[in-house]
Amino acid sequence: MANHRLVLDDDFSEEFTLIAIHCSEEAYKMAYLLNQNTGLKLYRREVDLDFSNNGLEVTFPLFEFEDEYQYTTYNLIANKCRSIAAHINSSGGLFDASGSESLVTTYLVPEYKNVDFFLKVYSDFETIPLRKILAAINQIKQVISSYNVDTEIIKSKNNLIFD
Repeated sequence: MANHRLVLDDDFSEEFTLIAIHCSEEAYKMAYLLNQNTGLKLYRREVDLDFSNNGLEVTFPLFEFEDEYQYTTYNLIANKCRSIAAHINSSGGLFDASGSESLVTTYLVPEYKNVDFFLKVYSDFETIPLRKILAAINQIKQVISSYNVDTEIIKSKNNLIFD
């Protein structure tokens, strides 16, 4: 009798370029600024990036632009999500329950806690105009800095898969 063995490769390697953006603006404002200064046409997707972290539902706003002529997809996503977690303390009595709330910050990519936004660029071509994009982003006066991130050293790379 033949033995069949299934092998699951853990190779979810999706080649993309990741740009870190330091900016204190809200996500919709950052998308607007990128549209104005880089020629992108980012729009908010109908479904945000949602997942559960330690029993807390976390939502990151997700903006997307598909350039059909260059076969390139741009995704802008916030790295930080602030949520309110409720804690209920009960002393065992019927009316003695007390509650408290705390503000919890969750990061999409915990290795880069100082980064406010990530611009993920996925292209079918080998090269993209990275210097041109970075120069245009750094020209925005609300942006403190932006730079290319080495995706090989990110441990939570699976958080950046949006499809």
